[in-house]
Amino acid sequence: MRALWRRTASFPPAVRLLLVNQFAINLAFYMLMPYLAAHLAGGLGLAAWAVGLVLGVRNLSQQGMYLIGGTLADRYGYKAPIMAGCLLRTFGFALLGWADSLPVLVVASAATGFAGALFNPAVRAYLAAEAGERRVDAFATFNVYYQAGMLLGPLVGLVLLAADFRAVCAVAALVFALLTLAQWRALPDRRGDGVDPASPEGVRAQWRTVLANRPFLLFSLAMTGSYVLTFQVYLALPLAAGNALGGVAGTRATSGLFVVSAAVTVLGQLRLTSWAKRRWTPARALVRGLAVMGLAFLPLAFTPSGSPYLSLVSLTAAVVLLAVGSAVVYPFEMDTVVALSGDRLVATHYGLYHTLSGLGITLGNLGTGAVWELAVHGPAPWTPWLVLTVTGLGCATAVAALARRGRLAAPMRAKTA
Repeated sequence: MRALWRRTASFPPAVRLLLVNQFAINLAFYMLMPYLAAHLAGGLGLAAWAVGLVLGVRNLSQQGMYLIGGTLADRYGYKAPIMAGCLLRTFGFALLGWADSLPVLVVASAATGFAGALFNPAVRAYLAAEAGERRVDAFATFNVYYQAGMLLGPLVGLVLLAADFRAVCAVAALVFALLTLAQWRALPDRRGDGVDPASPEGVRAQWRTVLANRPFLLFSLAMTGSYVLTFQVYLALPLAAGNALGGVAGTRATSGLFVVSAAVTVLGQLRLTSWAKRRWTPARALVRGLAVMGLAFLPLAFTPSGSPYLSLVSLTAAVVLLAVGSAVVYPFEMDTVVALSGDRLVATHYGLYHTLSGLGITLGNLGTGAVWELAVHGPAPWTPWLVLTVTGLGCATAVAALARRGRLAAPMRAKTA
């Protein structure tokens, strides 16, 4: 922890505020969201399709609107979207606690999702701008605070649930309200490069510039599979835990896997980043981290069915390797997006990057689910793990090819819109 405090203190005040801001965002988000489905189904008695609709609207309104959030951040400055997102999430979380009709719940869920689309690209662009040449270190530290919020949020939510689900929503909304106030009082205004607010073309010019950035688009597509792999902590790994250990034990194991994943990042991120920076170029760090993420699923392919102990060992190994690979990749990935943007329209680039990754997650989950069903009812239960391994190695190969062709080392300078 001392290393984390020293690293945090070494950054400018705006960066420190953004780090604490992200910890609080994730703390409030994860103290509520893991328990929302149970509240909707059990507390309010909604049908399964209605629960799926509410949760799906939140995901769609966030993933699908990242580009809008990034565009607004580049056009009007980073502070306003960050504040607006936190204020909107205050409203959304408060409404989730007191709403009992499906239309209002859908509105609350959409507001919660769009809030994330507003502040996420702006926070990352602001962090990159303030950190300057220390972007990799800043993003590594950012990921520690991000994962720490994910780790502690469900525990705080569980304590508050002893009172009432409304208490969870009220506290989460209060956290976002306080964040809004803190940003208003202490976060300096900051605007990125690449936008002329008086330009008559406006948004269309921003989007044309980003869409014309071929190296960035190729990198975005090459990295999409990594998000599919990361999401398997929510899909394939819980399914495997349930199959191997049974319902109750599988659920407990899944909760433990979440804790292990976050703990590995919190405890190891700074060391892994420093180690990778000393030994590898950014491109090599990306390639090798992606390869580790893919290989994380390979032990599960060789785990015999009907062996709960070996299955648990393989699941734990998969989660640890996936977290290690992700921790190596993340700061260099975020830095590469900035480099490929040419330091112009950074938030818009981040917005499109996360929109594409969200689309990739959706398609990847459909594919993973289809392969899983075939494997469960077929003679080759190892198929999903092999497909995921190939996905990770394919991403690593694609990024390596871009690096060899100079697509990562020589970023295109974006034109001013």
